Order: sequence, then structure tokens, then C-alpha cells
Amino acid sequence: MPMPSPDPKIISGNANQPLANAISRRMSMHRGVKVDLVDARVERFNDQEIFVEVYENVRGEDMFIVQSTSNPANDNLMELLIISDALRRSSASRITAVIPYFGYARQDRRTKARTPISAKLVANLIANSGIERVLTLDLHAAQIQGFFDIPVDNLYASPIFALDLMHHFKGQMDDVMIVSPDVGGVARARELAQRIKAPLSIVDKRREKAGEVAEMTVIGDVTGKKCIIVDDICDTAGTLCKAADVLIDAGATEVHAYITHGVLSGPAVERITNSKLKSLVITDSIAPTQAVKDCANIRIVPTAPMFTQAILNIWNGTSVSSLFDTATLEPIYEPLYPGLAIDE
Repeated sequence: MPMPSPDPKIISGNANQPLANAISRRMSMHRGVKVDLVDARVERFNDQEIFVEVYENVRGEDMFIVQSTSNPANDNLMELLIISDALRRSSASRITAVIPYFGYARQDRRTKARTPISAKLVANLIANSGIERVLTLDLHAAQIQGFFDIPVDNLYASPIFALDLMHHFKGQMDDVMIVSPDVGGVARARELAQRIKAPLSIVDKRREKAGEVAEMTVIGDVTGKKCIIVDDICDTAGTLCKAADVLIDAGATEVHAYITHGVLSGPAVERITNSKLKSLVITDSIAPTQAVKDCANIRIVPTAPMFTQAILNIWNGTSVSSLFDTATLEPIYEPLYPGLAIDE
């Protein structure tokens, strides 16, 4: 019987194959040998039932499934569960789900009577499918980690955003102000502000009804500042574009946005194109559509270097939390942001 591979093995669903391929290439560089994605097919029957077949022997292997549960969320979630079941029944030694974007995370509590907590339901499905560990990025609510009865490593985009900000605003950092688009996102914005030693402002929004913002107020003086709106998810971009308008009206010279997950559904790309946002920076946690790639004021930063290092750390039993520090990520992202000297 062939011995298990001395390297971690990566398999991908259809949700974000470009990211899976980038992780594979990065892994090859780290390991000094070519690391290919596990050969498998993930396809659908005529009635859209999902079928998975793994062509390689995975017995005793440490398997990592790269699969965001982005649009179409239900299809991609089922792919993840079925791939896991296929690997479990093929005697993989451990299965880790690498979920760059965790769908259903916005349903993390009951906001009204007779509503579900879908994030908990999805956590149960994942754990019961044979997955033994989850690696994800910027969960919408950190407490979702507690919904799982298996280990969850929640990485943060803020160290990458800090490097990107220091690179693109070099020599202008005194003019930068971090802005939270709502009161609920203050902790996330404050954390990035502390990393780059920038002041913090808040856009307070009041809703008349769900999905409609009635009024926005800027808390803090943004006059003459380059404002950086920070959030974890940008869906239809309505609130984001309105916040940019309010900040410009309040005296900001430029408005940029750093958003981890570019869901960008419906009219989002058109709104961003026509907005006062000078740039929107997102990660590749969700595979970008052609419209996103073609948008002049949307820029994508890669997460493959960080995810590759996290996978290697999980595989060899070393710290994943070390990747929370900007200084730790600096050498990993050196080719993208050369010449930065981080002192944390």
C-alpha cells in the first residue's frame, strides 16, 4: 500500500478555483516541489444534483478543501459537504475546510420572532460532514467560532490591509483617517486604525426599515482627511456609496474603502463605478466576476500567501495566530509591498 504523502493535500470545489490554484502555486514554492490540486471532478447531474469523484488515493492524507460558500451559496455549501463526505469515506486522516468567505454568517442571531440562526445550522452541517477543522477569514461575527464544536481558525484581513495602506499612502499617512461605516463595525475599524496609528471616525446610520438608510451622521472631524472606510462585507454597496457621499460633504478630500469580502451583488459594481469612492479594495476570498475585474476603481489584494502559510502551520502544528500580526505577514507579502519596515 502506498505511504501517505509528506505534504498537505489540497482539493478545490468550484466556488473559487483561482484562489485554490494560487494556494497550490504558493505551496509549491514553499515546499520546493510541485504541489498540484488533488485530481477530482465536482459536477452536476441534469437535475443539478452534485456529484464528486476523487481520482487520487487520499488514504491517510491531511486534506484541505478550499471552498467559499459564496453565491450560489447553497450549491457551494453542498459541494463542500459532499467533497468532505467523499474524503471521509476514502479514509483521509484529517479534513480541514478552508472557507475564505463563510456564507450565512450574517444570520448569527434571532433579530425577530420565528427566525432561524442559520449560521449555527451551517456550522452543524459542516461538523457532521466529517470536517475536523475550519480555516476562514474575517467572520462577520467573531462569536460564530463558538457555533462550531470543532476548532476554528479565523484569520484577519487587517494585517494585509495595513500593509496595503502603508504602501499606497506612503508619505501621506498623517492625512489618513479610518472610518467605520456603522457603530457595529467600530471594533474592526479601531483595530486597523491602531495598526497604522491613524485616527478613527464613525458614520452613524439610522434606518427607517430594513435595507433603507434614512440618515447618516459623521462622528469625528474628517476635514482635509483621506478617509478609509473599513468593513467585512460589501453586498449591494448602497450604504458604502452613501457613506462616501456623506464623508465628502463633511470635508474629506478622498474616500477609499477596504472591504474583506466583495459579495458585490445586483447593482453594486455600477454604484461603485458612479460613486465618489476613489477606490474600493477587496480580497479574493470570493472569486471576482468579470464586471468586478473590469471596474476601474476596484482593486483586489491576494489572500493566497496568508492562506498558504496558515495551511502549512496547521499541517505542521505551529501557531496560526502568529499570522494576526502585520510584521509576520510583511515578509510573506514582500513581493507585493517592497521596502516597508514594520515595527510592531
